[in-house]
Amino acid sequence: MIIDAHHHLWRPERGYAWLDDPGLAAIRRPFTPADLVAEVTATGVRGTVLVEGGRCHPDEAAEFLGYAADTEPILGVVAWLDVAADDVAATIARYRRMRGGDLLVGVRSQVQGEADPDHLDRPDVRRGLAEVAAAGLVFDLVIRADQLPAAARAARAVPHLRFVLDHLGKPRIDAGAAGLRDWRGPLAALAANPNVTGKLSGLVTEARPDWSVDDLRPFVAVAVEEFGADRLMFGSDWPVCLLRSDYPGVRRVLTAALPPLTPPERAAVFAGTAIRTYDLARRVGGPAVAASAP
Repeated sequence: MIIDAHHHLWRPERGYAWLDDPGLAAIRRPFTPADLVAEVTATGVRGTVLVEGGRCHPDEAAEFLGYAADTEPILGVVAWLDVAADDVAATIARYRRMRGGDLLVGVRSQVQGEADPDHLDRPDVRRGLAEVAAAGLVFDLVIRADQLPAAARAARAVPHLRFVLDHLGKPRIDAGAAGLRDWRGPLAALAANPNVTGKLSGLVTEARPDWSVDDLRPFVAVAVEEFGADRLMFGSDWPVCLLRSDYPGVRRVLTAALPPLTPPERAAVFAGTAIRTYDLARRVGGPAVAASAP
């Protein structure tokens, strides 16, 4: 069984201004549930987690929860939420009343867009994180590598909240050994918190345009060393990944980049960790321990 724990859908005309970047022309088009179903069916993926796509508007949550209700492979939604707002609990409650609201598994703020590397230390952010924890949801961390120390402090400060580190904190894979050196220590400090899980996603787009699997291996090896397989999960980051690789290629490259793992460890990375972390078992049809991967 394979679970893709991180992908997006969007229609650019609905407010995805970041797609206006000239370098993103290849993905500046609609990606719909039908497109997703075609990809996962061809690739043998059992289910997915749909993650907010930078629109930063509550209307996206309503749209995505509706998609999940209507699209069998979408097992859960990580919706956008301004975690620094004074109505975090009310917003979560409103999302849960929407059609498909029972498929809300987490929320995410665009922390990577904040200039302050210590944004997660702000009292209003910490208050919001505590409210996310009280709601029983996961908080996905989409952050830059320089924001990892603040994320580690937030994880210690809100130990009852499940954090998921998207894209391993965006290490500078394109910088090679220097990028690995600058990222490794802060990642280890974050991973030392047992309430943090890492997502093996978005790595190909942090590499050079002429990347190879050898560029990724050292970063994946560190992630396995620091988190362990039972706190790591596979995510395609489709369709962003199309800037470097097609959908099947992302899975193939991660398989090649991983160090030797036992069958249970591989099953955790490709399905079990995501099922457990995002509480997807009821839609998958069985407990996480039953998951297997190629």
